[in-house]
Amino acid sequence: QVQLVESGGGLVQPGGSLRLSCAASGFTFSNYVMRWYRQAPGKERELVATITSAFSSTNYADSVKGRFTISRDNAKSTVYLQMNSLKPEDTAVYYCNARRFLAATTYNYWGQGTQVTVSS
Repeated sequence: QVQLVESGGGLVQPGGSLRLSCAASGFTFSNYVMRWYRQAPGKERELVATITSAFSSTNYADSVKGRFTISRDNAKSTVYLQMNSLKPEDTAVYYCNARRFLAATTYNYWGQGTQVTVSS
């Protein structure tokens, strides 16, 4: 049974930090590209950060570059999102995603999301 379980969300003041975790199970984590998405109320889900499977190359949305860091621990089947210098506009539900293309098939899994609220 495939599971992605996010944790680490909460309420933080502007300028503060949070570290999100996403624990994976039920599939070979090291073979999957991992991504963090977020969705604010009334807005579409947007891609925040990506980390590849083979070389852990990373990519970020312009809105979070220099503030957020994505990382992975394949031994623990966990992906992280370190969020620094948080702004009110970072408020959203953050979702973990695992995706892999294999033999013309896309394997795509989502977590249930964790709420991040940035407010004074």
